[in-house]
Amino acid sequence: MRPSRNAPPRPSLGAGALAVSVLLALAGCGTPTLLGSDQPTSLVILDEQAAAAAISRHRAQHGLGPVVIDSSLIRAASYQAASNAKAGRLSHEIGGTFDSRMAQAGYGRTYAAENLSAGSATFDEVLARWKASTEHNKNMLIPQLRRIGIARVDAPGTRYKRYWALVMAGG
Repeated sequence: MRPSRNAPPRPSLGAGALAVSVLLALAGCGTPTLLGSDQPTSLVILDEQAAAAAISRHRAQHGLGPVVIDSSLIRAASYQAASNAKAGRLSHEIGGTFDSRMAQAGYGRTYAAENLSAGSATFDEVLARWKASTEHNKNMLIPQLRRIGIARVDAPGTRYKRYWALVMAGG
């Protein structure tokens, strides 16, 4: 997990940095195969509004403002989750550098952060993991963050089976 260059410095973790790039077109299709991998991956349709509400409640408990869903950040999160699912492992660098992915999403010079996870079956499970992780929780509680994108991509033939990405930005 890494904050953008404008966010307060924090140590890096192996599972939670920033991510953005737009390669997926999410047009309400069921479970598309992503990135042309030889390992089938499927985008899971999430209730993004419920995710934003849950993260907003968590932020409110810490005296912070709410977040809203941003379609550019959903595409960025989908790309990063798919990149990790295709590789069968977690890395913030698989889909390109954080700065380049954020710039592609239109958030090149803003506060931004990304949390990654793998294995959790539900959003509630992954949110509980992020809250319990000091660095992931710090990312969700960056005061300047106002917009989020969340995605899960399944890759049943991989070790973790489910790959999550939460991309957050100011603005």
